[in-house]
Amino acid sequence: MSPSASIQRYMAALCMLTMASVLAGCERPAPSSTQWGFRGTAMVNVQNPRLYQAKVDANQVPESQPPADASGPKAKEVYQNVQVLGDLSAGQFTRVMVSITSWVAPQQGCVYCHNPANFAEDKLYTKVVARRMLQMTRHLNSDWKSHVQATGVTCYTCHRGMPVPAYVWFKDLGPKTAQGMAGNHYGQNAPTPAVGLSSLPFDPFSNYLDRAEDIRMASTTALPSGDRQSIKQTEWTYALMMHFSKSLGVNCTYCHNSRAFANWEQSTPQRVTAWYGIRMVRDLNNHYLTPLTDTFPDYRKGATGDVAKVYCASCHQGLYKPLLGVSMAKDYPELQGPSPDAVVMPADPAAVPADASVPPAPPAAAPAAPLPAGTHAKLEPASVPSRPASALQSAVRPALAVPAAHLSATTASQRVAAN
Repeated sequence: MSPSASIQRYMAALCMLTMASVLAGCERPAPSSTQWGFRGTAMVNVQNPRLYQAKVDANQVPESQPPADASGPKAKEVYQNVQVLGDLSAGQFTRVMVSITSWVAPQQGCVYCHNPANFAEDKLYTKVVARRMLQMTRHLNSDWKSHVQATGVTCYTCHRGMPVPAYVWFKDLGPKTAQGMAGNHYGQNAPTPAVGLSSLPFDPFSNYLDRAEDIRMASTTALPSGDRQSIKQTEWTYALMMHFSKSLGVNCTYCHNSRAFANWEQSTPQRVTAWYGIRMVRDLNNHYLTPLTDTFPDYRKGATGDVAKVYCASCHQGLYKPLLGVSMAKDYPELQGPSPDAVVMPADPAAVPADASVPPAPPAAAPAAPLPAGTHAKLEPASVPSRPASALQSAVRPALAVPAAHLSATTASQRVAAN
């Protein structure tokens, strides 16, 4: 072997070693893993401590306003055109308004929604939208406990001090393509951050979080007869699952058992919460946001003229529990209580299908029955059979616990239990 060939081989080996060292340094510090199911089933959640800490730092909650006196005249008696919070005392009403200003428009102040010459006026579109969002918040805290549970939400959950939340979506037209069948890529091969820059369909939200199409990819039979699941449906579903994983900062096994993804009996309890969450997002988009289309000015709409809509990332923003599970809502009882036009949804999150081959439909809420004093109501939707807790549900950890140090900056009144 000539000296020059030896030098070339040496340099090539050195380059490969250098590249390997650089790639090895891309994940520093080393990722940590949490066992999330039975050993040997690949049910492990992997996180990079550095990236996770950045999320923790970005999800600290502001201090709550001091409680207001509930006595005194009602807000509707003191102020004009109070349509949602009129039954609060004037002090409570003012407290909520001050809080909303700091949560949504801290730079703009009250004039973001109000005409300073006439606060009762409804000419600013932002005031009309804010009123509807107040109704939506109360609806979430009262009628969607199957997903938000006792933690609840406030305006800050999505807005984080910005008039427009950082995580919203519009209908995506995608790149321009050729006309006719040659240009129909079924939404594929146009990488976007929403699907992890993959070749999966770039807009899974319109189908599943706006329209209520079945989220189903696994066929229920190996025979062609009765099999209505297609490869296209599979790809749309995977695109949506990519969004779920990224929005919550978890792996697929946070909800699914790796040995039987479709089977409800072997899934984690979090899958039930997610099932309700999908329906909750559809409810918000269809009953609260889309009806405001004519209220928003054109510059606040998307390319197709639609308004901004919510998805999992709107609240979660990279964490499996928004704001690390800290409850701001419990410091604001003023934001509890159903909206007058709220759609009553099922209250029992444990009622899920026992048969994985039958995707569940949103059940109707059972009528409330009188209960003896000291007992708690449990509504059992008749259209979805209940099931006993599986062995996995009994063995799985209740949640990926948030280290106590991460909650040290919060007040004691804001802390909540893991569930």
